[in-house]
Amino acid sequence: MSRTPVYIVCATRPFVGKTLLSRLLTEFLLLQQREVVAFDINEKEPSLIDFLPDVTETADVMNTFGKMQLMDRLIINDDIGKVVDLGFHAYDEFFRMSEEIGFIKEASRRGVDVIVMFIADSDRMSGANFARLRRTFPTAAIVPVDNEQVLHGEPPASYDGLDTLHIRALPPFLKTYVDRRNFSFTGFLRQDTDSSSELNQWIRRSYIAFRDIELHLHRYRM
Repeated sequence: MSRTPVYIVCATRPFVGKTLLSRLLTEFLLLQQREVVAFDINEKEPSLIDFLPDVTETADVMNTFGKMQLMDRLIINDDIGKVVDLGFHAYDEFFRMSEEIGFIKEASRRGVDVIVMFIADSDRMSGANFARLRRTFPTAAIVPVDNEQVLHGEPPASYDGLDTLHIRALPPFLKTYVDRRNFSFTGFLRQDTDSSSELNQWIRRSYIAFRDIELHLHRYRM
């Protein structure tokens, strides 16, 4: 039986590259010739739906109806990849709900692989939240993300010994370029004739890393 990936991209504070990672993941899944639905759970702009409106829907987990709508979509093994761009304002409520309804276990039983992309931070609360996620959802694949733009060096000790997704910092001029609303990572790869350019290599490394995670999910489970 084929399995459907559901990526939950999250962080405990804003402006750490969460939506950038969600964009990369969504375009990666589309490049695999897989139908994709992304869910934008953010309060402020710019958010995922501003960059990928054709495949993105807004979602709300702060009321019962919104929770039911979202979970009904995430729990289905339909071979449609899902990406959830989870705003920090909804972080606690989303994972509280997930624990209460047994979302991770039920998803696994139905053939859905839940992959939590947790963007690491240097503050104590971030490390505590990451540890709590791993204790609460031991069967989920929980991937710590080292965004150099945020950590500026080695990840904190709480992530020692864990397989980590490394996202290299882009120079300011390239960061401004990819932050344009009409920019496409895959579109850039297809048009760029210089495969050795910094942005070309940055996108390719990210896509290869995502593929490696999909192939070795067991490494990210406790």
